[in-house]
Amino acid sequence: MNITVLDGHTLNPGDNPWTPVEALGSLTVHDRTPPELIVERAGNADILLTNKVPLGAETLAQLPKLKLISVLATGFNVVDTAAARKRGIPVCNVPSYSTDAVAEFVLAMMLEHFKQIRRHSELCHQGEWQRSPDFSFWKNPHFHELAGKTLGIVGFGTIGRRVGELAHAFRMNLLANSRSRTAATDYPFEWADVDTIFRHADVVTLHCPLTPETDGMVDARRLSLMKPGAILINTARGPLVVEADLRDALNSGQIAGAACDVVSAEPIAADNPLLAAQNLTLTPHIAWAALEARQRLMQITAGNIHAFLAGKPANVVN
Repeated sequence: MNITVLDGHTLNPGDNPWTPVEALGSLTVHDRTPPELIVERAGNADILLTNKVPLGAETLAQLPKLKLISVLATGFNVVDTAAARKRGIPVCNVPSYSTDAVAEFVLAMMLEHFKQIRRHSELCHQGEWQRSPDFSFWKNPHFHELAGKTLGIVGFGTIGRRVGELAHAFRMNLLANSRSRTAATDYPFEWADVDTIFRHADVVTLHCPLTPETDGMVDARRLSLMKPGAILINTARGPLVVEADLRDALNSGQIAGAACDVVSAEPIAADNPLLAAQNLTLTPHIAWAALEARQRLMQITAGNIHAFLAGKPANVVN
């Protein structure tokens, strides 16, 4: 079997070998593939691996050898799954590989906002502590404990529940929203609708999928419901947030801060409104990227291919 990876750099920039996949066929890895080279590079593939390279119906129609698509991520919207199904091509994804990585990142974002450790380290290196008349100083108007704060989790799937578990260890109060409201946990939380979460939470963190219903769900109206001292965290999908509205809410002081690991178009465009936002922590879609998570992703991907070759496809989304 010929196995082709269209954009393998983010999964393995050099520290996460393709060995588990190499054992399953003849492997060709491209770090990145521009649109005009997709068909040429994928033309000989029996099994195609993609992370963000799109595989639409027109492209799939030009790949008659293709037998399996395995997406190197949990989200699979880069593939026209209906078109693949019509051609008898199963599409697999990799669920739950980054749960701990993303949940820990959310807690780090919260702690960074309320503790401002990096900022105060920089002030010390700039000589501010030396010049201080006191043994202690701080320049963070939101220098608070997490204990006793209310965390609102919008999207209570695997990652959302893990965020709740970590936050519970910090003795935070938890509000959660889910379409199904069937989640069970070993820690206390309360169900709430999305508007109630935005009204009452000190921190709102987004963990819901991008759907027509959630696209732009965090807009000026919802942001206006938040407490002046509250913050918003988005490690889910960029288009959940109307970015110009978030910029305006931050720059006006309507909310105290935000942290975004995802934006509407990635890499971020030079004219993205968030680049002009105050009190915003902005990271380049790295919450998922801990080495342990990428190693897990590699192993599960190999498992997807092995299962397909054994006639029992796993993690099929179409």
